[in-house]
Amino acid sequence: QVQLVESGGGLVQAGGSLRLSCEGSERTFRSVGIGWFRQAPGNEREFVTAISQSGDSTYYEDFVKGRFTISRDNAKNTVYLQMNSLKPEDTAVYYCAAHMSLGLRIRVSQYEYWGQGTQVTVSS
Repeated sequence: QVQLVESGGGLVQAGGSLRLSCEGSERTFRSVGIGWFRQAPGNEREFVTAISQSGDSTYYEDFVKGRFTISRDNAKNTVYLQMNSLKPEDTAVYYCAAHMSLGLRIRVSQYEYWGQGTQVTVSS
């Protein structure tokens, strides 16, 4: 069982920055790949970015490339999502999720464990 807790969400003006954190269970964190997803009201949950178990590989959805950066510190059992140049359309609940497979995964169905989500609101 992998438990995930997100933090760092909030209200920010367009063009601003936020850093989200996803802290996981100590014993299993190094063995899971992590992804960030988001869900806006009335929309389906969508993939944002993912990072491999070691942190050597990452993948970004086109709409966040050059603005968001995913990283992980396995010594702290934490994955980070640095979000810069935020836009109102980035407003959503952001979820981190974990999977036990090797490599990167981009589909909701490929992730076994989910956090409770953290709200990000970007005002215009």
